[in-house]
Amino acid sequence: MDKMGFSSNEPILSTHTNEYLYKWSELKSLLKVGIINSNTMTAFAGFWLALFYTGASLSQYWHVLLVTLVGTAFVIAGGCVINNYYDRDIDQVMKRTKKRPTVTGSIDLSHVLIIGISLSVVGVLILSLASIPTAIFGAIGWFSYVVLYTMWSKRRYTINTAIGSLSGAVPPLIGWSAVNPDLHVIPWILFLLIFIWQTPHFLAIAMKKVDDYKEANIPMLPVVHGFDITKRQMIVYVVCLLPIPFLLHELGFIFVLLGTILNIGWLALAIKGLFTIDNKKWSNQMFVYSLLYLTAIFFSMIIITLPSNLL
Repeated sequence: MDKMGFSSNEPILSTHTNEYLYKWSELKSLLKVGIINSNTMTAFAGFWLALFYTGASLSQYWHVLLVTLVGTAFVIAGGCVINNYYDRDIDQVMKRTKKRPTVTGSIDLSHVLIIGISLSVVGVLILSLASIPTAIFGAIGWFSYVVLYTMWSKRRYTINTAIGSLSGAVPPLIGWSAVNPDLHVIPWILFLLIFIWQTPHFLAIAMKKVDDYKEANIPMLPVVHGFDITKRQMIVYVVCLLPIPFLLHELGFIFVLLGTILNIGWLALAIKGLFTIDNKKWSNQMFVYSLLYLTAIFFSMIIITLPSNLL
């Protein structure tokens, strides 16, 4: 022992470090960092395209961009935390959610609620620094996710996926309105793109985790109506994506071509599902493709318009 009462070979720093890492991993689970990342990406895309279509440059609006992204992240994080708080009873039933802090009790539930409300309120206030319409869109997205999806439709209706898609489609409107509060048709096309994209994306998850949803008695489409109807629904939604690249033709031929190729590839994979036997494997392929699709679409928008926005 030394004078402080510790053994000379006791790994004090390592123990503390591991504890902090553990707490951070739990906080990340509570905040749903993946959802925050994907939604701030689409908010950024909305902001970026607003610069392109209005002829503005990033140097003029970099501070507004910072406010917009931070505010968006806070609002989404707040909604996710409240979602975890509200769903703690069903989360303890499903394998993929039973280790969340709201189930294990590693974070006090009263603290979870305070964190969720605080992040939500602060997020909307930060967005108001960009513009009032930006804050309103942020609040609409939060309301759609927390009230319309989490509290109202998730446990009642098979269309919960479509209702939940409203909140996920709002970030481009948040981003665009921070630059131009008078909304152009383009952000609404982005809204439509993400709204349509989310249903086959989340139905793929529902198929992968169908046993979990059955156990928790959540009326996801594959739980209530089976895989065949779910597959046909996914095809319909992917077909609805086909015109989207042509509606964004002002971004250029390369974007239209890339978007069309991605759409045809996703449609071919969706149709393949009608003939597949291994539904879990196919649904995982649909899930992975959906992530690659969204990333490729939005990154291509940014890269194509990069020279204009930096001038």
